[in-house]
Amino acid sequence: MKSILIIDDDPLIRKTLSTHFSKDGFEVFMAENGREGLEKYEENFPDMVILDIRLPDIDGLESLKRIKAKNRKALVIIITAYDDMKTTVEAIKSGAFEYLVKPLDFVEMDMAIEKAFQVSKLEEKLSYMVEEKQKEYTIDNIIGRSPAMRDVFKLIGSVVNNRANILIQGDSGTGKELCAKAIHYNSPWWDEPFIVINCSAISDTLLESELFGHVKGAFTDAICETKGKFEIAGNGTLFLDEIGDVSTNLQSKMLRVIESRDFMKVGGEKVLKTEARIIAATNQNLKKRIEDGLFREDLYWRLKVVEVKLPPLRERKEDIPALIVYLLEKINRELRKNVRKVPAHVLKKLVSFSWKGNVRELENALTHAVILAKGDIVQEENLPLDAGEKSPFPQKLVPLKEVEKNYIHHVLHSTKGSKTQASQILGISRPTLDKKIRDYTLDK
Repeated sequence: MKSILIIDDDPLIRKTLSTHFSKDGFEVFMAENGREGLEKYEENFPDMVILDIRLPDIDGLESLKRIKAKNRKALVIIITAYDDMKTTVEAIKSGAFEYLVKPLDFVEMDMAIEKAFQVSKLEEKLSYMVEEKQKEYTIDNIIGRSPAMRDVFKLIGSVVNNRANILIQGDSGTGKELCAKAIHYNSPWWDEPFIVINCSAISDTLLESELFGHVKGAFTDAICETKGKFEIAGNGTLFLDEIGDVSTNLQSKMLRVIESRDFMKVGGEKVLKTEARIIAATNQNLKKRIEDGLFREDLYWRLKVVEVKLPPLRERKEDIPALIVYLLEKINRELRKNVRKVPAHVLKKLVSFSWKGNVRELENALTHAVILAKGDIVQEENLPLDAGEKSPFPQKLVPLKEVEKNYIHHVLHSTKGSKTQASQILGISRPTLDKKIRDYTLDK
């Protein structure tokens, strides 16, 4: 049963509201002044407070502020006989959910209460999702006891409580985004947005619009005004993945934003501010790109206030057994499987294998093995490991469609024709797989 606290010095209003809410199934508490209202709030912690603005001792605004100080999520609806714009603004600014004028319209009152509960429920859900993200990206979830990883943990610990720009360098698949998320979700700004943009996946023109936003009519397809990632990130983190692929022209614009903390939308004239922390990542040698004239040195130093170097898996093989345990737990949870046993000879092979794709390749191999497993054991024949470590590409150069056709055929053969398993391994939907089978006449 939900509860409501009515704080009003008019006994008739208290009685009328109490009767109305009791009929709707609420437990009702009442107080005739601000002091009594605060005491009743502390005693009962009601789900909703109906608060009069004019009270004989502590006025409504002060009572509202004290209630919010005790519980910032408290739902408070202000009621008053005086429709005062200044008081309305002050009440909403102080955290009131709604401001209603007497004589009260009970339909309007009920709608406001229902809406308040809906918004509160949504906020709780979003808060839960953010907290789950925070748990997922704790430093504990970056696996590694090797000296190189211990250095990474120390660096993360030293930067989480400040907003210094960070440059994460490491080979593809070493976990650069995971590292960035660990920094963000362990910082005081964990409940602010974490925005990711892959700089290599978008053309230069579109990337500028993605970063800064654009106004209506800025270019042919700009049919409405759009926010950019700098604006959306707010006080959170903007993660610029593959920063080494940004053109020198756009690099100069990014440099200006980082230096001045302001920017304009494409085609716009209004100056916008940004407080977002910048975490950039790359698998390229930026110093070499600077020498080749492909990356601005001043931008490099602006991004590299703190540098985090993630070691490749081949340099921390002692971490592989722990990574296997962690990844199997994650894969089993996602696929609703229970494949947890790794025979000694399989573990030895996994540790000795040269993981050119690093942790990402290891995870993909284990996912493949879990999908194909018949019991609870990771079987060697289900691991897509090339013992000779030959090139995955055909010796003869062929069109991309032929490579895709042959690989789909290989996966279907490995899964003994199971389209469900094949689509999971390929990372595509069942209808997409069916279409590709028809297009490549693999059904024959």
